[in-house]
Amino acid sequence: MADTTYVCALAYVASQWGEDPDLLEAIVSNDDNLTYGSIVSVQIGPDDYIKALTDDGIEELRDMLASARLSVEEWHSFLEDFVAEPDIIARVKDQPLR
Repeated sequence: MADTTYVCALAYVASQWGEDPDLLEAIVSNDDNLTYGSIVSVQIGPDDYIKALTDDGIEELRDMLASARLSVEEWHSFLEDFVAEPDIIARVKDQPLR
């Protein structure tokens, strides 16, 4: 495995994919959802951090979302399993599957 030399901020990944940033944040807020080391916390101030993803993390998250969006039923089940915040679920639940 090659050394990680850069990461992409989660907000940037969301903007590139046209995803709700809160949805991605909710998914990666549990470190167990992606492989260890795929999610990186970047300190941007004394007590301020943002989440970032390695290339492997981006690929894993992309695959996870693609698999979840195979059907409406799978998408709704995924949201219930991986997103703990009802307002985020309500906001993204009825978006068209891609």
